[in-house]
Amino acid sequence: MVKKHRGLAQIIIGRAFILFVLLLMYAPIIVLMIFSFTESTNVGTWEGFSLQLYVDLFKNKEIMQALFNTLMVALTSGVVATILGTLGAIGTFYMSRKGKKIMEGMTQIPIINAEVVIAISLAVLIVAVGAKFNFLTLLLGHVVLTVAFVYLSVKPKLMQMDPSIYEAALDLGATPSHAMRRVIFPEILPGIISGFMLSVTLSLDDYIITAFLRDNSFETISTYVQGVIAKSSIPPALRALTTVIFLIALLVLFVNNWKQKQEEKMKVFNTKGKVTNQ
Repeated sequence: MVKKHRGLAQIIIGRAFILFVLLLMYAPIIVLMIFSFTESTNVGTWEGFSLQLYVDLFKNKEIMQALFNTLMVALTSGVVATILGTLGAIGTFYMSRKGKKIMEGMTQIPIINAEVVIAISLAVLIVAVGAKFNFLTLLLGHVVLTVAFVYLSVKPKLMQMDPSIYEAALDLGATPSHAMRRVIFPEILPGIISGFMLSVTLSLDDYIITAFLRDNSFETISTYVQGVIAKSSIPPALRALTTVIFLIALLVLFVNNWKQKQEEKMKVFNTKGKVTNQ
């Protein structure tokens, strides 16, 4: 009886702790979302329901330009990092054991290294070679930041794959490029998609590398907000932007989870079908 009470108490404490952590994480976002539907300039003051902040958001040319720049950098760097990270993961997977250890050790450095170190080192390198800060230098910084995460997303899918299927495809007459396209990529596609989404997310959220490697006339959301805060309070329209970004992230998450559940159901269905046929 005592053990049951202890077990019940542990469950209650554990759930209460989880709820407390979730409250700390999401309560500020929920408050911000609620006050995006009022024209009040101060969070905490409700002046009636209104969509005016969303109208102001899309009319604000500075915010829209910063948003466009942010998406352009994130998507471009995401594509480049995904290509490099995927090819790097495939190449490392088929390396010798010694070469594989060296490459895997090198890919850990950008992950454990402080972001400010990456930003400063790249900035010094760019100045040393006499180049100017522009979109390409900013793109380089974001690719360096995210390519290792793509590698780590693709690597588990390669490890789950039978390494001999590529050689089998070559033995059956496929060219190396055809075998790579028709055999390897379908097996690791979920990892590639996850790596791309992760790299885009990291790029969207970045401030330090962007601040060091951008041209001063090129504003992203992070640098725009930082510049506005340094001069005055945060524009109310940014509450609407935050709500839109959060809802889009939730939509992507729900769609991704739904696809994973559908794939799991199809795998279970196919497994049952094979067992029934046997």
